[in-house]
Amino acid sequence: MSSRFDAIIIGAGQAGPPLAGRLTKAGLKVALVERKFFGGTCVNTGCMPTKTLVASAYAAHMARRAADFGVMISGGVGVDMKAVKARADTVSGKARAGVESWLRGMANCVVYQGHARFESTREVRVGDDLLEADRIFINVGARAIIPHMPGIDRINYLTNSSVLQLDALPKRLCIIGGSYIGLEFAQMYRRFGADVTVVEMRPRLIGREDDDVSAAVRDMLEKEGVEIRLDAECVSFRSEGDVIGVGVDCRSGAPEISCSHVLLAVGRRPNTDDLGLDRAGVEIDERGHIVVDDQLRTAVPGVWALGECNGKGAFTHTAYHDFEIAAANMLDGDPRRISDRIEAYALYVDPPLARIGLTESAARASGRRVLVGERPMTRVGRAVEKAETTGFMRILVDADSREILGATILGTSGDEAIHCILDVMYAKAPYTVLQRAVHIHPTVSELLPTLLGELKPLV
Repeated sequence: MSSRFDAIIIGAGQAGPPLAGRLTKAGLKVALVERKFFGGTCVNTGCMPTKTLVASAYAAHMARRAADFGVMISGGVGVDMKAVKARADTVSGKARAGVESWLRGMANCVVYQGHARFESTREVRVGDDLLEADRIFINVGARAIIPHMPGIDRINYLTNSSVLQLDALPKRLCIIGGSYIGLEFAQMYRRFGADVTVVEMRPRLIGREDDDVSAAVRDMLEKEGVEIRLDAECVSFRSEGDVIGVGVDCRSGAPEISCSHVLLAVGRRPNTDDLGLDRAGVEIDERGHIVVDDQLRTAVPGVWALGECNGKGAFTHTAYHDFEIAAANMLDGDPRRISDRIEAYALYVDPPLARIGLTESAARASGRRVLVGERPMTRVGRAVEKAETTGFMRILVDADSREILGATILGTSGDEAIHCILDVMYAKAPYTVLQRAVHIHPTVSELLPTLLGELKPLV
């Protein structure tokens, strides 16, 4: 016997629950399946717990800097890692419980807890239950990649998920991977008091960013005491008692790093390998992402893929936007598309790196006539007043259409200030709209019109 629904949603991440809410309000009967933790990556092992830890690390950092502001603290600054972890667990746990409570109390929604697997294009099995629907939405997220490196099977390593279970400070933490996840943990644990080394196989950190952005982030981390090892083309591991030896084939520096803990941060893979997708005829690409069109439809009619598992965005905000696209097309007759989305994200080191649209190198390669406005944070009054003057701001403009092409802000409050620019880009308005705006003083945003009044040709 099977249970019949109007829609089945596999996964309770950032797209699944709000989609269930829209569909049930429209009068549809929905089955939502969650394998383990409600709320997905963001709530459980991503944004919420990590940004809570970042906030604790920032507090420790500012306490050590107290004298810079005329505030005297007697004695040293200590960090209670058990209390730090408990705070992160509380924030994450409350959010997870809230999502689960919302779904279980939702009219016309039946929650199943277990591992969902397709049996056909219209059937999904969860344990002993067989569910059937003409519309199936896959929102299963992703997990850390475990790379094939010599000796990795002989050490106890951490991932972005398991590192959150630490309630004691690593003596020396070696992070494999110098990109977004790795760098957030590197600065965080350095501020907690650990010795930290970042090992990156490429010649620079965060390779998708412009060279000067990468260099600025590296300089910022090294000034806080994070060791950076680049060009690590061959990484290997060995274990000797409580010590892990990390072999690095780098152009300079010692050939081996001794550490107490290893964190793997070399990328993520979609959770699509045990869903029975072949039985439904759902296509995946070489990296395991579900292949979708511009409106998130798979090649199988009636099956959609939302969030990180479709390879179209690795962020909470893009997953939520996927929900909005699916709901708008199905319920509102509004043909929204992925291609309408402007790339936007932030790296939550301190100060944060916020990025939207094209990088400078991409704008240069586009063949357009490009104008650029730049300003160091040392010339931003709000940053000076806060004594947080690391970084710079950059805006890129199409000289012919006068539309904004992209922006980078590495600096205090950059993750908030950049939305002024992003909103103008979505409006497809000329940059002069922002240039003529009157912003509140003293803020970081108030300098954006100034940048746009100082545009120069990009050479």
